[in-house]
Parts: sequence; C-alpha cells; structure tokens
Amino acid sequence: MSNEERFWKASIDQITDGYFYDEETAAYECLICHERFENGEVFQQEGRFYEAKKAIVHHITDQHDSMFEYLLSMDKKYTGLSEHQKELLVFFKQGLNDKEIVKEFNGGSPSTIRSHRFKFKEKEKQAKVFLSMMNLLRADKQKSSNDFVPFHKGAKMVDERYATTVKEKDKVLTTYFKQGLDGPLDSFPSKEKRKIIVLQHLMNRFEGNKIYSEKEVNVILKSVHPDFATIRRYLIEYGFMERSKDCNEYWVKN
Repeated sequence: MSNEERFWKASIDQITDGYFYDEETAAYECLICHERFENGEVFQQEGRFYEAKKAIVHHITDQHDSMFEYLLSMDKKYTGLSEHQKELLVFFKQGLNDKEIVKEFNGGSPSTIRSHRFKFKEKEKQAKVFLSMMNLLRADKQKSSNDFVPFHKGAKMVDERYATTVKEKDKVLTTYFKQGLDGPLDSFPSKEKRKIIVLQHLMNRFEGNKIYSEKEVNVILKSVHPDFATIRRYLIEYGFMERSKDCNEYWVKN
C-alpha cells in the first residue's frame, strides 16, 4: 500500500491523531512524513527518552505543530473550507468568544459569528451521516477492480484525469513497465491520465520524510528513463514533489 493510500484509508481517529500502528512491523507511523517508531525501542527527543507511542505523539507536535494545522492547510478540495472559514476555525480553537472574533476581523457582528458556529455544527452532522453511509456501502464488500485509486494530496487541477480504477491502473503499469514494476520505464506516456498513473507509481521510489539533492533525484530517475529531466519536471508540475527556490533540495509533497 502506498503512503497516499495509507492516508486515505486511515480511520477518523488515526487522522485525528496523525499516526497509525502497523501490526505487521510493530511500529507507529506518522501519516504526514511516514517516520516510524518501532515498539520496544526507546527514542531520544530534546534530551528526553520516550517509548514508541509517546515518541510519535511528541514527533507530531515537534515536527508538524499539530494535526489541526496540517489538515487546515490542505487544499479546499479536501476540506471544503474557504479561507474565511479556516480563519474562523482557528479562532474557535483558540477559545475566542463571538465578540473577540468580531474584533479580530475588524467588522461583522456577534450574531454573524454565531451563525457560522451553527453552520459548522450542521456541516459536522452531514459529514457523520455521509461517512456512515459510505461505511455501509463498503460493508462486506471485497476490493473490486472497479474501485477508484486514491490520488495524491498534492494533486493540482483535480478532474477526470484522476478518475482511475484499480483495473485501469494495473493495465497502464503493465504496459509501461514491461520488465516489472520495479524496473525501467519502457516509454513515457503522452496521454495525461496515463502520465499521472506512471508518475504516482514512481513516487514509491522516494521516501516521504527525506530531503533529496537534485543529483540524488536524477540518479533515481535515470534508472527509470533516459529523459530524467522531463520526468523530474512533471513530478513538480503535478504536485508529487516540491523543491527549494534554488532547486538544490527536493522532497515528497505531503
């Protein structure tokens, strides 16, 4: 299972916590950067020692501030929130009352803020009902070849190009990786949908919590296809990876 799939298959509680426990490896894994903390080991953080579970809780706060901030920073296509609504949620989390929030906005009225609070409560109810319905749809249903493949969180301009079933994905990867999925790319697809499938598969060759130099990225991509520069550019353009302004550092976009 890819890191992207792992995030979207996580439970509400796991996403809220920011990590999950992998029974197979007996390790806690961060859903954001995928750093792992194996059970039975002791980890030193800021001069103190923690067991695995406490270590990952400390890691979330130390490295990512909080899951609230991370989730709030996600694109509108995931949160469904406008910038104004995001600001309101920040103020609500800070414990500000309606009058204090009005002052922060330099306008409006307490009744308007109360109205927003009510709408958020209604939105929460709708989300609970919808999630329950989706759980019922999935109940006793085995994975189907017609299930849609989850797309990466950094995806730009999400449209029909990302509507890919498991069956379609497997067919495309078999077509373009004739020497096996860990082997080189036979040719780089020109069609957008196939291009996205191939790029998403290539991300399995990068670690989620590592900073790469341009040379390191090139070495990985050269083993895939001679035109590594084009593939590197597409990884940036399609939101799979990010890089520093001087183009010296690259990392997986979480």
